[in-house]
Amino acid sequence: MSGGSARRGSRRRGFGALVGAVSLSLLAVGCGAQDPSSVSESANTVSYWLWDSDQLPGYQKCATGFEKQNPGLRVDITQIGWTEYWTKLTASMIAGTEPDVFTDHITKFAQFIDLDMLAPLDELPATRGIEDSDYQPGLAASWVGQDGHRYGSPKDWDTVAMFYNEKMAKAAGISAETLNSLAWNPSDGGTFEKAIARLTIDSKGRRGDEPGFDKNDVTTYGLATNDAGESDGQTQWSAFTGSAGWNYTDKKAWGTHYNYDQKKFRSTIDWYFGLAEKGYLAPFQDYSRSNGPDVQVGAGRAATALHGSWMNKTFHSMKGVDIATALTPVGPSGKRATMMNGLADSLTKRAGNKPAAQKWVAYLASDACQTVVGKQGVVFPATPAGTEVAIAAYAKKGIDVTAFTRPVADRTTFTFPITDYAADVQALMRPAMQDVYANGRPVETLTRANTQINLILSQAG
Repeated sequence: MSGGSARRGSRRRGFGALVGAVSLSLLAVGCGAQDPSSVSESANTVSYWLWDSDQLPGYQKCATGFEKQNPGLRVDITQIGWTEYWTKLTASMIAGTEPDVFTDHITKFAQFIDLDMLAPLDELPATRGIEDSDYQPGLAASWVGQDGHRYGSPKDWDTVAMFYNEKMAKAAGISAETLNSLAWNPSDGGTFEKAIARLTIDSKGRRGDEPGFDKNDVTTYGLATNDAGESDGQTQWSAFTGSAGWNYTDKKAWGTHYNYDQKKFRSTIDWYFGLAEKGYLAPFQDYSRSNGPDVQVGAGRAATALHGSWMNKTFHSMKGVDIATALTPVGPSGKRATMMNGLADSLTKRAGNKPAAQKWVAYLASDACQTVVGKQGVVFPATPAGTEVAIAAYAKKGIDVTAFTRPVADRTTFTFPITDYAADVQALMRPAMQDVYANGRPVETLTRANTQINLILSQAG
């Protein structure tokens, strides 16, 4: 890396501030049922952290398989909810009590690399054989740092599609075929906006496309959303900015500047949050962590919601609501687009038993584990074999996941933006995007946030 010492020094100063913030937040978080700060008492035990409780049973089965394959070794799994996961993980790294292996996110690993907390997998005997071709396209490549080393072993992937209430769609006269062939544009919203308007109903039963519709007295919104989308808009606006032909940064990975000031982005965001002003999109005030899109759709407060494939179980478990999914709409680029996020397992540099830990990482990335995880029907494992098993498991439950898998086959996916200072980017974009959504601030105000972000990124040069 060019300018390595200068870059590392500036970011370590930022981490010093993070230490204080983490210490304060831990006082508020308190202790859960499990103590994630505990370290392996046995040299033959590998500690592993993950955040998804729905995936825990599958990985417990993987641990059993691993232990049978490696007599004398044991895997100790700790599950911590997403809200607390990153705070406790960072705190454990500060205290030197971090797990040997943990589930990593693409927006987080750059910071951990820079803090010298991750072991390069390509330098270790058990994990150096990881090849891009072993996994769904693009998953393995995303976990290679700027230094050319691999810091994550592909674990699973997800895409975004539109969940919808079948009964509401039928009542509105909108077929599944129509929902799968929608298109949008920032001028008049296209057939997508027409459908969302049709699905919106006010207190007097008037639809959004009918005379007299009262946008200030809506009982069912055509579309629910999951807050303002912060810096990536994964389950909010990313499918629209992507299909408009916009890119987050100047490069596919490790970009040097963001493009939140570009016309394609601003016109898309202006149109998207403009749906709330028209009464078709649930207002910002309707959203909270306990009242997300799934809750709004389940309660009949909204007819549709764009969300990730990891939410299949949640949506399809709603009592009294028949849920189906549709592809994201075609955009001005003439194509569909959906973000494809891939999680990975990372090995910490100070792992107590590194030979055992790297064996566990390799096992997690193998078909032996990924097909076991796939059988749970919760996520799509990273290997093609694991994905096929997951599709079959969903089908057995009566869940059609085509809207999530087709974009991968059609190569209409794009990845999370991968850059330095991801936490800073998010911290700057969160209030800026909320201001646009909640307070109707003009999209031109995002230019200021973009300038600040790019100034920060220039320090990484």
